[in-house]
Amino acid sequence: MRFILRYRPWIVDIICLLFILLFVYAACTKLMEYEKFRVQLGQSPILTSIGSWLVWTVPAAELVIAGMLVVPRLRLMALYAAFSLMTMFTAYIFIILTYSPFVPCSCGGILEKMGWEEHLVFNSVFMLLALTGILLLSRKQPGVVTGNSEPLQAHHN
Repeated sequence: MRFILRYRPWIVDIICLLFILLFVYAACTKLMEYEKFRVQLGQSPILTSIGSWLVWTVPAAELVIAGMLVVPRLRLMALYAAFSLMTMFTAYIFIILTYSPFVPCSCGGILEKMGWEEHLVFNSVFMLLALTGILLLSRKQPGVVTGNSEPLQAHHN
């Protein structure tokens, strides 16, 4: 535990860097292969109706979160957003694998080489990384005061 607390800033930096690399790479791949990504979303049995909206919002969200991870005071919020996005991606994969008779291909770049099961594990690892970053950033550091340090006093009328 002491190791984690001692190297907390570095651990958080590494987690943030991994997410920045993942999200920038994924967003750029989706945007550079826009037509392919649009067709793949259209083939999805559960995303067809919102595919035209997702084709822009998913890469935009990935880039915004990556940008937020660069700013230290926005990192906690960004890690919550990254965790949420990875949870949605993971839930989508789980639903497709469990309930869909048709499993569409929906990844580009080097991630395209992974199967759906491997992608589920990959996303789960990134969810755990986000959760680890959230816990490390949320934990109060000794000597750091957050907010108003004076106790609340009852008002008497």
